[in-house]
Amino acid sequence: MTAEVSEQFPVAEAHTTTGRIQGRWKNGLAVFRGIPFAAPPVGEARFAAPRRAPRWDGVREAFTFGTCAPQDYAVFRDQGGPLPPQSTGADWLTLNVWTPAPDSAALRPVMVWIHGGAYKLGSSNDSAYDPQQIVREGELVVVSCNYRLGVEGFAAIEGAPANRGLLDQVAALEWVRENIAEFGGDPDQVTVFGESAGAGSVAALLAMPSAAGLFRRAVAQSFGGPFLSPELAADVATVIAARRGLRPSAADLSTVEPVDLALAGEEATVGQRERVDRWGQLADHPSLFGPVVDGDVLPTTPWQALAAGAGCGIELIAGHTRDEYRLFLPPRPGAIDAQEVSRAFAVHGPVPDAEAAYRAAFPNASAEQLWVLVRSDWLFRMPSLRLAESQALGGGQAYLYELTWPAPSAATPFGACHGLDLPLLFGDFTTGFGQMLGTPTPAEALELSARFRTAWTAFAATGDPGWPAFDPEHRLTQVFGAPPTVAAYPEENARRLWQDYEFRALPLRA
Repeated sequence: MTAEVSEQFPVAEAHTTTGRIQGRWKNGLAVFRGIPFAAPPVGEARFAAPRRAPRWDGVREAFTFGTCAPQDYAVFRDQGGPLPPQSTGADWLTLNVWTPAPDSAALRPVMVWIHGGAYKLGSSNDSAYDPQQIVREGELVVVSCNYRLGVEGFAAIEGAPANRGLLDQVAALEWVRENIAEFGGDPDQVTVFGESAGAGSVAALLAMPSAAGLFRRAVAQSFGGPFLSPELAADVATVIAARRGLRPSAADLSTVEPVDLALAGEEATVGQRERVDRWGQLADHPSLFGPVVDGDVLPTTPWQALAAGAGCGIELIAGHTRDEYRLFLPPRPGAIDAQEVSRAFAVHGPVPDAEAAYRAAFPNASAEQLWVLVRSDWLFRMPSLRLAESQALGGGQAYLYELTWPAPSAATPFGACHGLDLPLLFGDFTTGFGQMLGTPTPAEALELSARFRTAWTAFAATGDPGWPAFDPEHRLTQVFGAPPTVAAYPEENARRLWQDYEFRALPLRA
């Protein structure tokens, strides 16, 4: 769903390095949408690293969002029902700015939002990401961007650089460094923040040499994996290209329309689980895409990079929700049987005989709860904890949090599931994940929502979100519950099970 800008709002103007633009004043904020930060990835540029946006003459209207990249809708097809429409056009590489005023003397803190979506769907155009409350309450500037997704952005393609979607994000941050002062922002006070795949992108940026110096602070909400080895990513790309009878090369895939290539990515998920002997954990994961640890664009995993000191000059917030994977429970009653639980532990367990170890650590958990626990720990909870640990071990400043307040929806008991932090942060309780909260919005949700924004905006301004820094000995954690508290890391039983597990780029099990 996208938000519209009516012509009834007065015009706001700003100057960029590629030309003047017009946005609109709305509710006391100047809003600019669809600003190109790189040239459209078409023709020879389709699978290339992003190139600078061309200059324009006169004044360009920045009233509407740019086109989002083609979407991989496999998850929607699995659920049945109507599919969202695919967008048309190729102006995927655009960004949006919300500011109290485009005043070059203001030097306000800047927050750059990177949306999630399993690296294969999603858009900054979504009205659930409207940052008006963040901008207004924090008196700062917020930027959001689109980037290449799925095959276009993350497949390992011969003759193309790896991690093109991440390179797009770097290009957006370069645009921010060069232009944000004209919008009232301070280019030396930039915080990148994202959720899910957006958090994975934030973590990857921490490890990328090309992103060094482009931001001062980072927030990774429900950071997870997977990160892929070059060999595994190449094998996945081979399977996708074969759906069209092609090789995974830029020359071959450039003959396929982007929307059809996204459909080929969806088709490659058919029979995905049968490839577990070859793809390992990726075969039992909702997405075939993720950052590729190629040794060049992304030299190492974020955990390795931060432990080696890559984040020494950067403050980091990392955290997760308590019941992350409840969002992905199959809707069919009884779908999580004993066989499915055993498979989850066999694929994702951190120790030998992981199922028995979990049953001993969580003796009162049902089969469904055990399934949620191990998948939450592998994909989100333990990677987030390990990110904070790595940052602290490498000499950087880290802050850890967990959201434990459960969504009160009576229809579907999601608990404190993946994505629940989004409506709390953005204050949108009517669309997307906000619908979990019911009507009227509970007072506890409104209080937590205000606390999230206060913490995030204070962090962007000062580097301190308002709770003690994380250290590997005490593991003090901000617990967003009712009421919020600061305590030792709440998931100690799970942490012990995973303490010797090494998160690394997933290998190809050839």
